[in-house]
Amino acid sequence: MIKQKQNFLGIVAPFLKGIGQIMLQNNAWTGLFFLAGICCGSYLMGIAAILSVVTGTFTAKWLKYNEDEINDGIYGFSAALAGVALICFFQPTILIWSAILIGSALATMIQHLFIRKKIPAFTFPFIVVTWLFLAVVHYCPALVQPQQGVTNAYANDYLTLFSLGFGQVIFQGDIYAGILFCIGVFINRPVAAMYAMLSIALSAIIACLLKESVNDIYLGLLSYNAVLCAITFAGNKAGDFFMAFLSVVLSVLIMIQMRHMNLPALTFPFVFATWLTLGIKATQQAVQLKLKQ
Repeated sequence: MIKQKQNFLGIVAPFLKGIGQIMLQNNAWTGLFFLAGICCGSYLMGIAAILSVVTGTFTAKWLKYNEDEINDGIYGFSAALAGVALICFFQPTILIWSAILIGSALATMIQHLFIRKKIPAFTFPFIVVTWLFLAVVHYCPALVQPQQGVTNAYANDYLTLFSLGFGQVIFQGDIYAGILFCIGVFINRPVAAMYAMLSIALSAIIACLLKESVNDIYLGLLSYNAVLCAITFAGNKAGDFFMAFLSVVLSVLIMIQMRHMNLPALTFPFVFATWLTLGIKATQQAVQLKLKQ
C-alpha cells in the first residue's frame, strides 16, 4: 500500500511541480496549493491548468527532453499559464480547448529552445503563445467569443491588496485563491513569500505615486509582476535585496507603460525587468572581476 502511494506521488509530482514552477517553486505541495487556488477561483481554469500541464509535460517526454528538467516541472509551467490564460480571455468552446492543447505543446517547445540557448526564459514561452492567439483572434474575431468582463470592486483593504497581488499571477481575482498561492510559496521558501509581500507594498506605493487607478491597485493588477520579480531574486544577501528592489521598480514602470499603450502585459513586465536586472548584475560582476585583475 505504501509502495503504491509512493508510486502515485512519483507519477503526479512532475505535473504538480509544473504548476508550482509558475512562481519558481520546485515543490509538488506548492503546486497542489496553486491548483487548489486556481480551482477556487474558477473550476474551468483548474481543468485548463491540469490539461495544459499534462500536455506540456508529455510533449517534453515525447520529444525526449532532459528527464530531470521534466521531473522538476520546467516544461509544465508556461503550458499551464497558457491554458489558464485562454480560459480567462475566451469562452470555453471546442476551438479554445483545442487551442489549449496546441498552445501547451508550443510553449513547451519554445521553453526547450531557450534552455538549449542557455537563456533564462522564465514565463516568456507562455507570453509568446498567448500573444499569438490574442493576435489571431484580433484579426479573426469571428473565431471565438471573448469572456464577458467582470467588474470587481473590493473593499480597499490590505487583505485584498496582498492576496490579489499573488492571485493575479495566475489570473485569479479571488481573495482565497491568493491566500492559497501565498501559502504555497511560503511552505517551500518562506523568504520568497516575505520578499513577495514586500514587493506588493512597494509596487502599490509606486503605482499610487504615479496616479494609477486605486481600484486596479487593490485588484493586484499592478503588483503580480512585482511578486514574480521579488521571488526570482529573493535571498539572504544585501545584493539579493537590491536586485529584487530594482527588478520590482522596473516591472511596475514597464507594466504602467504597457497599460497606457493598451497592450496585453501578461507577465512580460516581470520577464523584461528580470532580464534587465540580470544584465546589470552580470555587468557589475564583470567590472568587479576586471578591477581585481
